[in-house]
Amino acid sequence: MLRTKFLLAAGAALALVGSAGTAAQAATPATVHVGMRAFGCAAGRASHDVGCLGYFAPRTATRGLKSHTTGSPTTVGLTPAKLIAAYHLAGTNGGGRTVAIVDAFDDPKAESDLAVYRAAYGLPACTTANGCFRKVNQNGAAAPLPATDYGWAEEISLDLDMVSAICPTCHILLVEANTPDTDPLMTAVDTAVALGAVAVSNSYGGAEDSTILAADAHLNHPGVAITASSGDSGYGVSWPASSPYVTAVGGTSLKTATNARGWTETAWSGAGSGCSALETAKPAWQHDASCAARTVADVSAVADPNTGVAVYDTYNSCGSSGFCDFLLALGFASGADGWVQVGGTSASSPIIASVYALANNAPTYGSYPYSHTASLYDVTSGSNGSCGGLYLCTALAGYDGPTGLGTPNGTGAF
Repeated sequence: MLRTKFLLAAGAALALVGSAGTAAQAATPATVHVGMRAFGCAAGRASHDVGCLGYFAPRTATRGLKSHTTGSPTTVGLTPAKLIAAYHLAGTNGGGRTVAIVDAFDDPKAESDLAVYRAAYGLPACTTANGCFRKVNQNGAAAPLPATDYGWAEEISLDLDMVSAICPTCHILLVEANTPDTDPLMTAVDTAVALGAVAVSNSYGGAEDSTILAADAHLNHPGVAITASSGDSGYGVSWPASSPYVTAVGGTSLKTATNARGWTETAWSGAGSGCSALETAKPAWQHDASCAARTVADVSAVADPNTGVAVYDTYNSCGSSGFCDFLLALGFASGADGWVQVGGTSASSPIIASVYALANNAPTYGSYPYSHTASLYDVTSGSNGSCGGLYLCTALAGYDGPTGLGTPNGTGAF
């Protein structure tokens, strides 16, 4: 199927608008990730794997030599209340509907870390005991679970926390694939749908190749919102975001402002976008002019680690001592040790999946936002690279690649 690590393959940096478009333009990604550290998710065992799409924000902590932001639930990252305000979601209710998170490997502290996050912000408990939280393997069984991995554990914490932030009354299903290879992950997607999820978030991606067309069948679930992160390496297309059966979720930088909304958003330089070279059957609801094939993205949400979200994760490789800080800074250890500020389109995908759950409209693939653009905040500035001035890498009024149609303004577009 597909091989890359969390940094998209160099081929994506050289992707073309190409034969699928009306005019080929060489893609030059924006410079991204300066001062940031990736989660360090383990790669797959086979020759084709994907990677998680999350990054720690650059270091702001003064304790030790930590290489990413740390603090308390009120000192790092966007809180649930801020996200709800920014996307006009106050008063919405998930009604116990299930949002599924598909990731690789096991996070042994998923439920306990989730409990700390929710308690810190006054969100209702979501546990196995009360029926709100469920963790299964790729086949839907409680055991055996996959091997553990600290990087994917951070990814899992991010995904679970974003569902909690956006839809605190939703149930959460965590489906853990054996490895970050396409076949196990797609099995996990099918399992998530079979177990009743109304929305399934996929915060991973990799370079397109000829095998993705067969794998697309596992994403073809009409009536279930399947979201996928657009990528974290700037202009260039990744899969599964390029599948016509998903909502491809781009990324923004989100900041407070003195305007009527109270917030402002620009395209995040790291968000993936562009014209697929292989998904040539353009969805009927897409009508952009310079790409005859599937275009990424459809919609977006906050993803810039510098304006990132607060996450709680304690499964790491060395602990939380000052010496651990030192090892982290030198690259000899990895993982988080509590409250951290993170980003990447790994954040925006579960945010949008949760908005779909709030809306509960049983969408047909990613089509619904295209006929409900009045309920989106249009993002009109910022870029994720150079593509000859095209909308495919530059945020403009209306549709553009990095941010799609825009970000949620309530649930009306989902």
